[in-house]
Amino acid sequence: MKLLKLAFAVALASGLGAILIYILGLSTPYGSYHLSDEDLEALQSLQSGFQKCVSANGLGLQAASGKDYCEIIMRFPSETVPKWKDPKTGELEGLSYELNLCEAVATWEQVRNSTTVLTKEYIDALPNGWEDYAWRKINKGVLLNQCENRTLCMEKLSLVLPERPPLFPRQYGRCAVIGNSGDLLKTKFGDEIDSYEAVFRENGAPIQNYTEFVGSKSTFRLLNRGSAKALDKVAELYERGKEVLIIKTTIHDIMNKMIREVPILNKVYLMLGASFGSAAKGTGLKALEFALSICDTVDMYGFTVDPGYKEWTRYFSESRQGHTPLQGRAYYQMMECLGLIKIHSPMRADPDRVVQWLPSRSTITAARIASEKLLRRVGAGSTNLLATCSIIKKQQKGNDVDMSNLRKAAVEHHKYVKGTTMYPLEHNPGHGQLCTVPNKLIVRKLN
Repeated sequence: MKLLKLAFAVALASGLGAILIYILGLSTPYGSYHLSDEDLEALQSLQSGFQKCVSANGLGLQAASGKDYCEIIMRFPSETVPKWKDPKTGELEGLSYELNLCEAVATWEQVRNSTTVLTKEYIDALPNGWEDYAWRKINKGVLLNQCENRTLCMEKLSLVLPERPPLFPRQYGRCAVIGNSGDLLKTKFGDEIDSYEAVFRENGAPIQNYTEFVGSKSTFRLLNRGSAKALDKVAELYERGKEVLIIKTTIHDIMNKMIREVPILNKVYLMLGASFGSAAKGTGLKALEFALSICDTVDMYGFTVDPGYKEWTRYFSESRQGHTPLQGRAYYQMMECLGLIKIHSPMRADPDRVVQWLPSRSTITAARIASEKLLRRVGAGSTNLLATCSIIKKQQKGNDVDMSNLRKAAVEHHKYVKGTTMYPLEHNPGHGQLCTVPNKLIVRKLN
């Protein structure tokens, strides 16, 4: 009888233990991560400094702590007049938004070390990459259903598919991303924008007739599906062949025909992007992501971030419906207070404006490590270079990266990652990466 009672007690304790583990989230597909006192201190420090930064730089926005170490609630002043209505519900946008600092720190730090251009190397390295993945990047015609006709599939994608990454982390120094907001017409930022090493623009935003407001330089242009279908018209907006066109959607027959027959002189690539939370969306955010993957610093102009600017317009067209301006502004303010970008607008027109209460590099690093543990990211808490790599492949022979013409920061980063190319795995639950490594590195790792 005593033995039976003991067995029952052990079973009950085991069951309660399993329930407790489930509730606390300590049992995960990626291992068990426990936050140390240092981890908790790092997240508390980040959140505390972040609230001060928003208060000092947010033009009336305030940040309040949420239900845990990660959640932050961005609140607009009560007198803010919302303008955007949800087309499905008809409800006006709200004046407060919940954002996740842990997700932002972990994801954006990964972006800064990743390549965001789709390559043949990436598709080749994926398990069944051509059959299961590549066809999603091509218009799903009869002959291209899941790339059963691989030859035709490769031919279609070859127009926009380099062998290895054509762009690298830290390749550029100071960069500017230019949105399409009508608030650009309130300040003549043209000369200031042209002073950047690289300038990123969106879709069909024109330059001619607006240069005193938006500048004349254009290095990259991010295109959505609609703009990609008018690729020939977009290519004519600037000196033909000079802009690099980055398509953030699928390639299709119309685009293929234009590249071959018009022809399109510009370099055209497909974007391979990271997965963000629901609060982050749109071509503007993808332009910032692309810039952050290849630039040291990123400044943004024309994103409707001032509370006094109540219309949702393009600088070259009439009022329109678009993404929620207040939600977008809250997210961009979060990015600025994490040290990712610097916002320029009519109310922040001083080019020498100092963003107060920015986190130090050490604070961001410590918070990233803690955030990865809390979010159960692949490789969380490890200092191993390849820990975040869900897939590791050898780099293709004969395709070594030519570093001779790259700036020092890019060369140093290439050495830091030991020649590894890191690609974000799209929609991967653990935010793992696909990594291609030099042969000698794979040998050392296996030994």
